[in-house]
Amino acid sequence: MRTRSRSATCALAAAVALFAAGCSSSPAPSSGQDEPAPGISTQATGTVTGTPDTVTVVLAVQTQASSANAALADNADKANAVIDLLKGKGIAAEDIKTSNLNLRPQHGPDQQITGYQVTNEVTATVHDISKAGPLIDAAAGAAGDAIRVRQTGFSISDDSDLRAQARAEAVTQAQDQAKQIAEAAGVDLGSVRSIAEVPAQAGPPQPLALADRAATATPVEPGSQDVTVKVDVVYDIG
Repeated sequence: MRTRSRSATCALAAAVALFAAGCSSSPAPSSGQDEPAPGISTQATGTVTGTPDTVTVVLAVQTQASSANAALADNADKANAVIDLLKGKGIAAEDIKTSNLNLRPQHGPDQQITGYQVTNEVTATVHDISKAGPLIDAAAGAAGDAIRVRQTGFSISDDSDLRAQARAEAVTQAQDQAKQIAEAAGVDLGSVRSIAEVPAQAGPPQPLALADRAATATPVEPGSQDVTVKVDVVYDIG
């Protein structure tokens, strides 16, 4: 008991001495970063369906010959025939572009070069979908068996109105979700702290293989297309 009483007395005397000398203990250093205020974070997606009015068609001309020059010359003739055909059918020059040009050697079983293959891909943007099928048929007529249809892709030339609808739907869904979370947690939903639109990712192209030509025109149907907007919203807790 004496030892404890003496230690307490010494500690008190030391504290009084420090206070009298103007010394005081310092608080623990701060990290300098305030803890984020509690909130509710939600993510929602709005989707509106529209009808495509534009189709992009990638037409390839593929030729082979024993020499590179012969393969290139043959390919140039057929590719120019396809391009002239597209322009003659009303496709504007700015809607026609060379998207790929490839020259590669062909090898036999013994890995010796047996010839050369040239592929020239032309991308055409068609603003009247009803013309796409007849254009493909006409291209096959211009280039013969050298024609290939690499891919097609449908799009909506002006989707601003549809995107605005999808954006409003996404924000409304995010707010409904936040209200449900707040109610379940027993807190009041405050004002919007932040809101951000998540960039959309382009979908894969829709392939279209060109089979043997039939007597009827090649059908090209656009179907429907979804316009999607995703948002991240953070609410304060009231």
